[in-house]
Amino acid sequence: MKKLLEFGRKAMFYVRVLSGYEERRIRAYRLQMQKHLQQAEERKAAMRKVPEQIILSEVRRMVEEMQALNKKLEETETAIEDYFKPIDKEAQIIMKMQLEGEEKTMKEMMKAMQTQALLEKAEEERLAKVKNAEANQQNQEKASASTTQGEVR
Repeated sequence: MKKLLEFGRKAMFYVRVLSGYEERRIRAYRLQMQKHLQQAEERKAAMRKVPEQIILSEVRRMVEEMQALNKKLEETETAIEDYFKPIDKEAQIIMKMQLEGEEKTMKEMMKAMQTQALLEKAEEERLAKVKNAEANQQNQEKASASTTQGEVR
């Protein structure tokens, strides 16, 4: 019985080979194996790209975070500027008042210096007149003395 079964199997194999069934089956298996290898290569290539994609996605995420931080920083700066605007205005008003006060003080000092200079000039002129008057008087005394001495001789 075993021999008969073995003979039947061989006969069926020969029939399949002669009909081309076995060849088609081998080709289909070969194509299936090629597809399987191609898919494995694609998965391998995808696995190689995964670190690059992970790095790129990480870089994108970091760039987005930095942009968000920059936006928050700009918003904060704007809020700070808005907060300090009234203080800046008050500081400008105070500075303006101080400058006006200093200007006023400088003008008063200039007037005082001018009046002092005028007083000193008037004093110098008075002293010069007094010296001139004394010099004239001494000259007149000398002249009168010399004329009296000339009369006495």
